[in-house]
Amino acid sequence: MTAFRLVDSDHYRVRRVLKDMEKFQPIGHNILNQSRVIQIEPALIYDSVHVFALGLQALERSTTLKVANLSCDHELPWGDGSSLFNYINSVEFRGITGPIQFKEGRRTNFKLDILKLKQHSLVKVGEWGPGSGVNITDRAAFYDPGTMNVTLLVTTNLDNPFMMMRPGKNFTGNDRFYGFCVDLLHEISLLSGFDYIIEMSPEGVYGVQNPITGEWNGIVKQLMSGKADLAIGSMTINYARENVIDFTKPFMNVGISILFKVPTSQQTRLFSFMNPLAIEIWLYVLAAYVLVSITMFIVARFSPYEWHNPHPCAQESDVVENQFSLSNSFWFTIGTLMQQGSDLNPKACSTRIVGGIWWFFTLIIISSYTANLAAFLTVERMITPIDDVEDLATQTEIPYGIQASGSTMTFFRDSKIETYQKMWRFMENKKPSVFVHTYDEGVRRVLEGNYAFLMESSMLDYYVQRNCNLTQIGGLLDSKSYGIATPMGSPWRDKISLAILELQEKGVIQVLYNRWWKNTGNTCNREDNNKESKASALGVDNIGGVFVVLLCGLAFAVLIAILEFCWNAKRNAQMDRACSMHLGEGPFKQSLCAEMAEELCFAMRCRGSRQRPALKRQCSRCVPGATYVPAGLEVPHINGEWPERDE
Repeated sequence: MTAFRLVDSDHYRVRRVLKDMEKFQPIGHNILNQSRVIQIEPALIYDSVHVFALGLQALERSTTLKVANLSCDHELPWGDGSSLFNYINSVEFRGITGPIQFKEGRRTNFKLDILKLKQHSLVKVGEWGPGSGVNITDRAAFYDPGTMNVTLLVTTNLDNPFMMMRPGKNFTGNDRFYGFCVDLLHEISLLSGFDYIIEMSPEGVYGVQNPITGEWNGIVKQLMSGKADLAIGSMTINYARENVIDFTKPFMNVGISILFKVPTSQQTRLFSFMNPLAIEIWLYVLAAYVLVSITMFIVARFSPYEWHNPHPCAQESDVVENQFSLSNSFWFTIGTLMQQGSDLNPKACSTRIVGGIWWFFTLIIISSYTANLAAFLTVERMITPIDDVEDLATQTEIPYGIQASGSTMTFFRDSKIETYQKMWRFMENKKPSVFVHTYDEGVRRVLEGNYAFLMESSMLDYYVQRNCNLTQIGGLLDSKSYGIATPMGSPWRDKISLAILELQEKGVIQVLYNRWWKNTGNTCNREDNNKESKASALGVDNIGGVFVVLLCGLAFAVLIAILEFCWNAKRNAQMDRACSMHLGEGPFKQSLCAEMAEELCFAMRCRGSRQRPALKRQCSRCVPGATYVPAGLEVPHINGEWPERDE
């Protein structure tokens, strides 16, 4: 029931007047009704007398009033009557019937209060004025759930897990739908007191404005045309939509993020132990090794303190030697690099400086290598081509797209940020098209590989929770919210907003979120995968290269030993021939093979202690540097003949 009221009995001026009127004795007409509210006629009479008094008072201030005798037989006007009329016409004040103002003798400035009958009393819900018309201040009062049974038409789109449809034909009406928004709508209807019918949107989109024609499509168009009372789903609140429809308080806060396929694990290589240092660092270390070795050799040659007498007992020796030959210099640096040391100790200050700075260098390199080795060998490493939206925008190998006709599309299209403008131009010009019609289509393209999908974080979290092959890249690009949409000026907006706030304070919305995002039973277990990747045991694929290096080193050492053996056997054979010719015994007939066999038998003699007789050569002095004869060994002659060879 709707009513109009001219006098606001709760106004302080009206209450003061009523208090004075209660002192009057009623004479044939009651001023107050049974509810102790002043009636319209006495209120208008009171304001009329007040207006007349104000006009007469103004006239008296401007001139001296002369009271003339009146005749009952003649109808002559009062001389000051026109002046009094003009003063009354200019009176402006607020009476008990509201603001009072006249124009050409008629009241112009007044208003009527619009009242709605509630369960216990009349409630003011708006105002009406001759110029302003109707101004409703409480639209929700026109729909009282306690006295009315209202059924609202709710339009929506299918979006997992917000709104889903049950398979099969055994369900009708609202039973066809299930999901987060269905449960949320049920809770809101209980608090707000309305029934609802859920229907699918014919176009299947929430709505975007055509930048050329300015027309809207989808659910926004339905609400603007009055074909739906509410819209619920993953519908984003944005500025453009707020200009044509209303939104309730948000029930979920989201943002745009990047959905990408989980990068494949980096293929384990045989030489994974080299991963802690980049290839250029290994090359730099090798170059430093060569440089320091040569520097040590040169500095040791120049420094006089590195030259010493090889025979300390012979004080007058004319020969000095240097321990840092070129080969020994390389051996010194490699020994310290491998943290094993060597039997070579620098004596000069200059060589000690070279050695000290090399030790400091190796300390840092070895420590850095050791610190990273465990992480590189035990943690599963992923090849991630993009890490954030900046990486995505600067590359062109991986196409990326968004859902057409949505708030995400509006965000990129209208963005003033250079990065997002660049991404919008890329998506708009990319062939084939990178736009998709549904989230499911976008997720399918991501799983196929080489595609990134920009979507709202709530939907992204839902798909990531259910497929371990999907992951989120980077953070949120923006911040936005989901709300329930209503037509502009709908009385249900405020009531639903209050219901949403109450559900948030009670934790009901969080319970619904956990139910549909995390506790559905079909989520993938990422914790087990993380534990396996963080604590995986080392296998042959991880450190097998170390064994390969060891075997290659052993094989190389054996090869060098064989070459040394062959070279020494050849030199001994040449020495024997030279000695035979020197003694006049003719050419020595022992071949190289026989010499190698003799040397091999000597090398393979394993019985006895660590010491054994040396393999002496005839004419050891003929060829200086014979391997098996010490340098200062004197071989005595027996009757002018060389001793026989000790086999």
